[in-house]
Amino acid sequence: MLIAIDTLGALPIYEQLRNQIVRGIACGKLVEGEALPSVRRLAADLGINFHTVNKGYTMLCDEGYIVMDRRKGAVVAARGSADGVDTGFLAELSRKLTLASAESVCHGLDESEFLRICKEAYGKALE
Repeated sequence: MLIAIDTLGALPIYEQLRNQIVRGIACGKLVEGEALPSVRRLAADLGINFHTVNKGYTMLCDEGYIVMDRRKGAVVAARGSADGVDTGFLAELSRKLTLASAESVCHGLDESEFLRICKEAYGKALE
């Protein structure tokens, strides 16, 4: 998987890294059990500080996207099933969608347009 980092962008580099790995998992470019590069290797490849990569990997591990093992390194975790979704994730998703809904209303979008955009974004996540 190719990771592209925008060092001049507003989004912190560790979040860019996290987001690209999550998208890679969602679309199947990264599969369960696949090893990710070591923190030091990825930092060197991207030309960024290894603490930045470590912060991104820690976020991914805390959120359940990857598993860290001292011997094996970072590997992609098993996907959750639809009936076993983490309640913490659902609460955070609801919070984010509530804010996005409120912002949409403030910008004049109606419900059908908001839902159309959500459905389109869900499809893009699988590409």
